[in-house]
Amino acid sequence: MVGCITVHAGEMTAEIISTKTIAQQDGRYMGWPTITRLPDGRLMTAFSGDRDWHVCPWGKTQAVISGDNGETWSDIITINNTPLDDRDAGLLVTAKGTVIISWFTSLEFANQSSPQYKTRYFKYDKHSAKLSTQIRDQWLGSWIRRSADNGKTWGDYIKTPGSSPHGPAQLKDGRLLYVTNTGVSESKDDGLTWQVIGRIPADAAKGEELTEIHAVEANDGTIIALSRHQGKDGDRYLRQSESKDGGKTWTALRKTAMLGYPAHLIKLSSGWLLSTYSRRVAPMGQRACVSKDNGLTWEVESEFTLCEAVPQSGADLGYPSTVELDDGSLYSVYYQKPADADNPAIMATHWKITSIK
Repeated sequence: MVGCITVHAGEMTAEIISTKTIAQQDGRYMGWPTITRLPDGRLMTAFSGDRDWHVCPWGKTQAVISGDNGETWSDIITINNTPLDDRDAGLLVTAKGTVIISWFTSLEFANQSSPQYKTRYFKYDKHSAKLSTQIRDQWLGSWIRRSADNGKTWGDYIKTPGSSPHGPAQLKDGRLLYVTNTGVSESKDDGLTWQVIGRIPADAAKGEELTEIHAVEANDGTIIALSRHQGKDGDRYLRQSESKDGGKTWTALRKTAMLGYPAHLIKLSSGWLLSTYSRRVAPMGQRACVSKDNGLTWEVESEFTLCEAVPQSGADLGYPSTVELDDGSLYSVYYQKPADADNPAIMATHWKITSIK
């Protein structure tokens, strides 16, 4: 527990109210969380849990719920357990009050051409052999499910054209927008159906890539998307693209000064944009940065450190996401190894921006 620590970052001051583990499974790996506020006011954090490690067949979409703004959390509940590896849980509450959970399924554990096969994947051969072509065809892909009762029950499995950590975004015109590396898709019926409407341009010859993207609509209607970048030259700075026409066309990727990946974006009650992301080069940990001008620039000189990794030797951490609470404070969740654990758990930092010099 970390309490009431004032963090000075550039021209801004933030207070770390608390940092703690909110979900942990003995001997198991947990990762890639997203947090949202449910229509009834409770918080929900979804993630992939009950895993051997980063890649395995057993991953499940799981969640915990808090009715007291993150002070305490429920036991772990399982939402999805397909025959494949269920990964990267995203959450969105739509303007109609529907809770959408997104994720993708993977067969990487069965990939015998992977460099990891001889050291890790081979032990899943017997399980992989049980997965018929029919099962693989049925379940491999990107998915969402919808809930109309605050996450108590979930509807049909709906395939989406692509997937990305943290899931789709709500637009002011009522549409849902899902920005992924395979294209930009929209839903005009609250997530029931999805249509591809565009794509962010990326020039592979220049080393540009699109992966693990999240988007948000700014006050002026510009849609801001941040993409992970992991260049061969060690470049780990987030890339940004914007759309002025509702997601149909996008600007070329540009390098930001935010060192880390992937990003989660929200619009704060102040109108500022908040980006939270993880840093996987020393000093490693969870970071946050604001934009006061609808994503045109980011206050990187006032970057906040939400939590440092302990120990610093492992880079398997991150994927933070954030929700703003009623009092204006912020609650960020991420996966990281607690100091006394061998495997990553789901952790959270409650914090607030306290002053601007």
